[in-house]
Amino acid sequence: MAWTEESVEILKAMWLEGRSAREIGERLGMTRNAVIGKANRLGLSHKSKSTPARPVIAADIKNRAMSPLDLNERMCRWPIGHPGDADFHFCGRARVPGRPYCEEHCAVAYRGKAVEAAA
Repeated sequence: MAWTEESVEILKAMWLEGRSAREIGERLGMTRNAVIGKANRLGLSHKSKSTPARPVIAADIKNRAMSPLDLNERMCRWPIGHPGDADFHFCGRARVPGRPYCEEHCAVAYRGKAVEAAA
């Protein structure tokens, strides 16, 4: 299979999410080695353990609607829209460790006592 613009964007987004080359390869119908080779050519393969991975933001996934099948354990599960609607999806940004949501949606979902007293 040849690398298309779409498959390269998926590779980049999944790589930045911290997914394994095997996972990415399965999603794209390619081998692990093909994914590693392309990531290397794109300059993505140099991961430093001392530098945390940058969080995935909406621009990284180009506002691609995230279905439950697209999510992994490191992605925000905040629902967007109504489950019955065709455009229903999940946020998909990097989640806060120990929480199911990204920083923005945690601020909405988990209100502190000071906020509750003011409400």
